[in-house]
Amino acid sequence: MKRILIPAGGAILATGMLAAGLAGTATATAPSDIAKDPMATSAANAKAIADYWAASNGAALKAAKESNVWSAKDVAKLQSKGGYSSDTKPGSTKPISDSKKSSAKSQNVNMPKTIGKVFFVNKKGERKWCSATSIQSKYKNLVATAGHCAYDTSGNTDVMDKWVFVPGYYQGKTPWGIYVGKTAYTHYDFDVYEDYDRDYAFVAVYNGVQIGAGTPKKVTKAEFDKHTGIKEAKDIEIQRSEFRACKLDPTSTVACWVKRGEKAQPTGPDFPNAEVAKVEVSAETYKKARVGKGNGRKFGEPVVEIVTDHDAKVYQARQKKDPKKYPAKVVKDRRGNWTITHYFVQQWYKPGSDTKFYKTDFYIIEGHVKDAGRLGDNVGGQGFAWNQPTQKIVRVFGYPAGPHPDGHKNYTGITPKWCYGKTTKKLVGSAAKKIQEHVALKCAMTEGADGGPWLLNYSNNKRLGYVNGVTSTFNDQDGNDRVDYISSPYFDGETNTIYKAAANVWSGKIV
Repeated sequence: MKRILIPAGGAILATGMLAAGLAGTATATAPSDIAKDPMATSAANAKAIADYWAASNGAALKAAKESNVWSAKDVAKLQSKGGYSSDTKPGSTKPISDSKKSSAKSQNVNMPKTIGKVFFVNKKGERKWCSATSIQSKYKNLVATAGHCAYDTSGNTDVMDKWVFVPGYYQGKTPWGIYVGKTAYTHYDFDVYEDYDRDYAFVAVYNGVQIGAGTPKKVTKAEFDKHTGIKEAKDIEIQRSEFRACKLDPTSTVACWVKRGEKAQPTGPDFPNAEVAKVEVSAETYKKARVGKGNGRKFGEPVVEIVTDHDAKVYQARQKKDPKKYPAKVVKDRRGNWTITHYFVQQWYKPGSDTKFYKTDFYIIEGHVKDAGRLGDNVGGQGFAWNQPTQKIVRVFGYPAGPHPDGHKNYTGITPKWCYGKTTKKLVGSAAKKIQEHVALKCAMTEGADGGPWLLNYSNNKRLGYVNGVTSTFNDQDGNDRVDYISSPYFDGETNTIYKAAANVWSGKIV
């Protein structure tokens, strides 16, 4: 993927040989701090990404694990680096609300509607997630998170693959929809030099989509086979009398079959009261089988399941031990989904007293993808602040899930957590990531919380504040192998430059 830089004058320069050639030119031609990377390049591409995460009732979302860019050796003690130095005047951008303000007050901490998880696939093919928040922008379409949650530093590649934001995520549920990343804005120094002093990203997202919003429609077998969208076949147990009334031809509108019992014996289709069952076989056996009645003939079309990485590996392990019992074909499709395809042929049996009878009903899901609207219209957006003094009170939100360096794990990553307190007076550094200018907060949240917002002036009533940092590192100050401090890049004027560029970008709809 070609990286694009936006010079201060607005012209576009591509990195690589061209950028190298310009390195020695006058300062006036030097590129700005903004690195801009395309994610989903079209509405069709974005829809395929949303489908990937939503398929099989959010199986891919549920299978994702917390971000793990930090190792135990990285979780080290922070070192003081002196006071902050503003490069411009302090400033802020007001938040936006999704609803009317309430006058009610609460002593409990009300979680902001703007926070959620970003999901992505890294260079290793692993499904991962970080924390993030919706943030105010011109088109109400912007997400703030950590730079390493958008750009794959471990693989030294460009942006993460299949990047989406799900506000209010909970165990596969997407209450306000799935928002696919369109363009990521990061600091040039982070992308090129992996400078964690610039570990932040602002991602413009498409309108959200709600998948699975349609209702099933019962169709014929022929309509089912032609449908290329979401569909499902349901096996329903029926009485013997219903079974006999069914058409036994697998190509008929309703497929009827029997699960044989111990007393049933194989026979042919001409045997009185003979019953047909389906037997799973390999793809090769199915391909060779003919259509029609008779033992070994095809039974309907192959059945395709979209499964998680874990389920695919479990099936492959079982298949290796007993290929006859597990003959299905396990592959990745062109969208990167693991699929298990089952193939069936017929086997006719004499009636048995303990047999069960079934019919298969076929359904397609119409209207399964709907536009959910703009992110900011649905959940609001936090404000933004830069060049603020340190030692201010912030409230930090995130979904911690990773273990402490000693192996102890007291978070699940299922529900968001928060920390509260004053940031450190001095900027801090870490040799592990060559950090020199972070601000720190006493907090025991672990990985999974990275990318979560640091909110100044958080209103518990309005559930809004000003993003003045994002969780970047996890640290052990007292040397007991437990995370007790987290840190964020200091948001200065350069951060504001990146934010402003991202905050004025239009994204549009997927459907």
